[in-house]
Amino acid sequence: MPLQKVEMDILGLSTSPSSGGAYALILTEKQGGRRLPIIIGTFEAQAIALELESIKPPRPMTHDLVKNIIMSFDSNIEFVLINELSEGTFFAKLVFNRGDERIEIDARPSDAIAVAIRFGSSIYVHKSVLDEAGIESDEQKDVGSTAESANVKEKSELSGIEKLEQELQTAIDTENYEKAAKIRDKINRLKG
Repeated sequence: MPLQKVEMDILGLSTSPSSGGAYALILTEKQGGRRLPIIIGTFEAQAIALELESIKPPRPMTHDLVKNIIMSFDSNIEFVLINELSEGTFFAKLVFNRGDERIEIDARPSDAIAVAIRFGSSIYVHKSVLDEAGIESDEQKDVGSTAESANVKEKSELSGIEKLEQELQTAIDTENYEKAAKIRDKINRLKG
């Protein structure tokens, strides 16, 4: 069975005063409306932001060094695959070719993406990971709305999960992706 992967773009970086210095890297489907927030550290957020803004520091940063090392071995990053979500932690692989040899290296998604964007490489998420952790954007929700969703219940009548789903949508609407990720995890725990 072939690997089911979904191509993603970087939508942006977001932070919150309550995040303790962490950022949310927001990925969005190229051919769809789901978004995937990934909590990353300040250093990785800076490395991604500098590359996205085409700002070149006077000396190479760590991810620039990694790119230079990979290139010195006549290799090129083919793509990044976020392939697993376990206990709230995302896992990724850097996939590159050296001649006819395909090499996969385990990496944190933030580091893998910081290196991949320096190569202009694609970013993919395994379908099962996106199904589990993806957040539907307003555009996608509008397309998928049904007559049933038009009959919105009063908040007092909603179940705990339905209340959380409303809070999740509010967090997405206000682009508070860190809060959205926490609510999504809580919903998954309740459903699981």
